[in-house]
Amino acid sequence: MKVLVDMDDVIADYEGGFVKKWRELYPGRISIQVEQRTTWGLEKQYPAEFKDDIMAVFTSKGFIAALEPIAGGLEALAEMKSKGHDVFICSSPMKIYKHCVVEKYEWIDMHLGSEWVRRLMLTADKTMVSGDILIDDNPEIKGCAKPSWEHVLYDIAYNRSVKGKRRLTWKTWKQVLDFDCW
Repeated sequence: MKVLVDMDDVIADYEGGFVKKWRELYPGRISIQVEQRTTWGLEKQYPAEFKDDIMAVFTSKGFIAALEPIAGGLEALAEMKSKGHDVFICSSPMKIYKHCVVEKYEWIDMHLGSEWVRRLMLTADKTMVSGDILIDDNPEIKGCAKPSWEHVLYDIAYNRSVKGKRRLTWKTWKQVLDFDCW
């Protein structure tokens, strides 16, 4: 089975990294914890006048590289791979990619090792990547093609209103995917 796994907010704590940096830079401003989020794309929940500052945090040197792993994610990928599944990280770079692209590669190398660097696919259109399953927090993956994969939601506060898709966390992935049945 070919398993595609998103990076941001699936194996790397993008939201947590943002809140930490935001509070450091702007201690008097509102900060919204992931449990309080209702939309994918955190900038949608912040006041419009903060948009440039939010983008400055996302695109700052070191932001992606400093993200903490999400508990259980790296171990789950290793276990999937050890059981013979073809596992790839499938992530979208930011439009302002100066630091993002390099730091995604550095993050994978630092947390999973150099073998996994070859398993990182960066694409603006995940529908163009073939696979059996895509584990992603984004509730709606749009693109140019009809996906070959089943979209399995990585469960997070802002996608809980979505119905009709399997969802998992790194605590429940084995039960949800039930690879023995594939």
